[in-house]
Amino acid sequence: MNDADIYLTVDAVSKDFGRFTALAEVTFQARHGEFICVLGPSGCGKTTLLRVVAGLEKQSRGKVFIEGRDVSALPVSRRNIGIVFQSYALFPNLTARQNIAYGLKSQKLSREAIVQRVDELLDLVGLRGMGRKHPANLSGGQQQRVALARAIAVSPDLLLLDEPLSALDAKVRVMLRGEIRQLQQRLGITTIMVTHDQEEALTMADRILVIDQGRLVQDGTPRQVYDKPATPFVAGFIGAMNFIEDARKIENGRYDIGETRLSVTGENGTGQLPAGSRVTLAIRPEDVMLRNDPSMSNLLQTRVEAMEYRGSLFRIDLKRQVSSGEPSTITADVPSETVRRMGITPRSMLPIHLPVDRLRVYASEKDSQCSSRN
Repeated sequence: MNDADIYLTVDAVSKDFGRFTALAEVTFQARHGEFICVLGPSGCGKTTLLRVVAGLEKQSRGKVFIEGRDVSALPVSRRNIGIVFQSYALFPNLTARQNIAYGLKSQKLSREAIVQRVDELLDLVGLRGMGRKHPANLSGGQQQRVALARAIAVSPDLLLLDEPLSALDAKVRVMLRGEIRQLQQRLGITTIMVTHDQEEALTMADRILVIDQGRLVQDGTPRQVYDKPATPFVAGFIGAMNFIEDARKIENGRYDIGETRLSVTGENGTGQLPAGSRVTLAIRPEDVMLRNDPSMSNLLQTRVEAMEYRGSLFRIDLKRQVSSGEPSTITADVPSETVRRMGITPRSMLPIHLPVDRLRVYASEKDSQCSSRN
């Protein structure tokens, strides 16, 4: 990353609350105009990270830099940021116009300049004609737009969003996440958004930071995080993932699951493990292919155990056919047209193919076992 492009640097930031460590040496950088999503489950430390960046919470260790300037000890008022909270935090006794204008009054602008700026912002967020309404008379989506307009009214260099869409219904969330992304790109504001919604992160972010128990476990583009999850936690948290936990390493690139030998290319550093090591193999349901070509590698014989209709596809649970031991289940996402054409029903026998470049390998750890369903 070119130093001239860097707007924000978070350097080995930790935050303790008594004996509890909410953040543990989190380090990342954000470019000018970049949209970063901080993703993780509830209680993982992502909102604490946002509050430290904002200056609302002081880190226990580490530093925060904005354009190379150490702001670690500066209050929020001296960091030139805009914040949209999960609850929007609008003043109920003020109109939409008055809420948006609130921060502008401290900038000693003329009344005419404030009116003009508020008009511009109402147009920008699609609320022309709504300025005289109080928050109670606005829908959730409209309140979110007012909060966003208020946050960008003072022309901040950094915009922080704390789960801004979580209180909205699904249809409004989908619409507004596109609007927020377009607005952010138009204004070119460096933006960090906290979310626990993997779909929001995948569709909105330039980069995703995945947080697990206060630690940054992966930093990458949406495609990198989805296609090449660094840990079993990331693999299981983002999207659905099959975990085959009874695998054993034969040599680099070759693993046994029961009586079947599989070839794998995505070894995640497990190439250093000795032969005979127990490992976990992982593959996305959409990457499981229906094939019946004996010349292909990585073929498994399976039986359909359950089928879940999802409109354009079926999610199918497939039980591996083995001569001994407990057979594991592999889930496949199969287009509805394919199910109809092949006449697939419960108890159908289906040969499947696991592509060598879509399988991932993880060292087996008891505390990293994940559910095969999302």
